[in-house]
Amino acid sequence: MTTVGIIGAGHIGSALAKGLVERGYHVVISNSRGPETLADLVAELGEGARAATAAEAAAAADWAIVTVPLKAIGDLPVEQLAGKIVIDTNNYYWERDGRIPVLDERRATTTQLVQEHLSASHVAKGFNHIMAAQINTDGTPAGTPGRRALATASDHAEAAALVERIYDEFGFDTVNIGPVSESWRVERDQPAYVVRQDRDELEANLARATR
Repeated sequence: MTTVGIIGAGHIGSALAKGLVERGYHVVISNSRGPETLADLVAELGEGARAATAAEAAAAADWAIVTVPLKAIGDLPVEQLAGKIVIDTNNYYWERDGRIPVLDERRATTTQLVQEHLSASHVAKGFNHIMAAQINTDGTPAGTPGRRALATASDHAEAAALVERIYDEFGFDTVNIGPVSESWRVERDQPAYVVRQDRDELEANLARATR
């Protein structure tokens, strides 16, 4: 059984944990307040999930999901995630994260910052431009007309391929933007951000993005 480490147990982390457990994955989930604070969530998720520290979740993971506030990425466990694929759901909310000059000046993307911190990991963007409540409700079988599409970006082909597979399992088509340097196209305030769109519409919205 594949074990997924989820670092961050907010709305997105909890929704992904639920969807993954339902699909037969084992989930080890963590937050910043300690495993004991996740007892209710783990009870709801059932036998396929357990709570742990961030380092423990990372160490147990075959691959991981990072879904913490951007201001907290410096606390991500580097050693335990080395050599692993990491799906990054981050968005930059300056009201929460404080001002980050390299992002304000358009010199980096959020996923580039995660990849720089996790330099030995293979990071891919995923699930950042869909509302948490829609992750487990909007999916449809492959080939469904108008099937919702989500984007990914990575400097590592195998990481992008994993996101594509997980998207499909959750019922979404994929558009691969390319390297993480291009992932700004699906960040906050861009045309593709948190709107329901099929593959053609997503491709058009990504092309319309301006920096």
